[in-house]
This record gives sequence, C-alpha cells and structure tokens, in this order.
Amino acid sequence: ILMFVVVFFFFIRPQAKKQKEQVKFLDSLDKGEEVVTTSGIIGRINKIDGSIVTLAVNDKTFIRVTKGSISKDMTEAYRKAGITDTTTAS
Repeated sequence: ILMFVVVFFFFIRPQAKKQKEQVKFLDSLDKGEEVVTTSGIIGRINKIDGSIVTLAVNDKTFIRVTKGSISKDMTEAYRKAGITDTTTAS
C-alpha cells in the first residue's frame, strides 16, 4: 500500500495536474493569440472551429491544426522569451 501511495503522489498526481492545466489553457484560447504547436510551428490564431484551429503563420499562409496540438508549455516559453514575429503581427 505504501508503494502505491508513493507512486500516486510522485507520478500520477503531477501528471493529472499538468493535464488539467493544458485543458484549461486550450479552453482559454482566443482569436489573435500567438501560440506554438507541439511540433514547433508558431502562428497567430485566426479562427477556432470546435477542435480545429486555423493559424496564420504568415500574412497569406494559414494552416489548420487540432486544438490539442497547441502546447501550453511551449507557448508560455515562447511568450516568456519575448520573441515577436513581425510577419503575423496585426
């Protein structure tokens, strides 16, 4: 039983917390925000249609990605770094 408690508090609980934060982040996304996908693509949200997000990666280039492919950790690191992409600026 002690082993189960240790595994729960050190592995399962932190992962569940991180997953809840990711879901909360995805639900709070709004048009115009600059985000980073899990594959490293940087773009500004142009449209959200259910679970599909259209990102503007350039003035005339748009890609569609699933909402789940947007990374909270990578987006926050990108924002913290203060890198600005002038090609997608509105």
